[in-house]
Amino acid sequence: MEIKPFITLVGAGPGDPDLITMKGLNAIKEADVILYDALVNEILLEHAKPNCTKIYVGKRAERLSTSQDYINQLMVDYALTHGHVVRLKGGDPFVFGRGGEEIDFARQYNIPTAAIPGISSSVGLTGLQQIPLTYRGISESFWVITGATSDGHLSEDLRTAVQTNATVVVLMGYAKLAEIVALYQAHGRGDLPIALIQNGSLSNEKIALGHIDTILEAAAERRIGVPAIIVLGEVVAKHQDFNRIKEELARTILS
Repeated sequence: MEIKPFITLVGAGPGDPDLITMKGLNAIKEADVILYDALVNEILLEHAKPNCTKIYVGKRAERLSTSQDYINQLMVDYALTHGHVVRLKGGDPFVFGRGGEEIDFARQYNIPTAAIPGISSSVGLTGLQQIPLTYRGISESFWVITGATSDGHLSEDLRTAVQTNATVVVLMGYAKLAEIVALYQAHGRGDLPIALIQNGSLSNEKIALGHIDTILEAAAERRIGVPAIIVLGEVVAKHQDFNRIKEELARTILS
């Protein structure tokens, strides 16, 4: 039987398997090979056909992970030898998912490609927490920024964003939280509301709410860790528990 190579990038959403699109789920059902990331809920793999080859190519911050070059080559090799490869990625493939790089690599081999969007954690997790990224009279835009550049430095875009009233969502930046706090404090924004959301949309989700000046204590109190997103902006105060949690934290710190 002639093998017809094809690669589909599929966004699995922020974690809850119910948040994948129907089109993404159908691609999983049709795949000959699935290459899936660490943040993909493995329940989704149960929808694959019995003879589908499933390969974990996890990439996690601060942990040993599969190199991007290796993933690119693996994706092409399996397409050429097996047929339809689904590259299953957490969130959306094109929001800090390196989907563009993978598509570029596949095109070098003239392999047909497709992309199925997913719900990025930047909009999905804030939406689930009912934190509006934009709000009339408060925030006219939102920025989605990586926490650190490839060389490990704080993103320069954060140094620009801190000077605006835009809501800022930082992905893959929890390790830089103390630096981000220091940056906002240096610009006189210690009272800006901030939220940390760990394992968003899952049963073990945690959230810490506070202001720039108190968030490090809140993170320690709530034992927040990776993976977590950071949300900065006045809109965070719209969270239904913001005032209650802020007052509880203040009492804890004072005691």
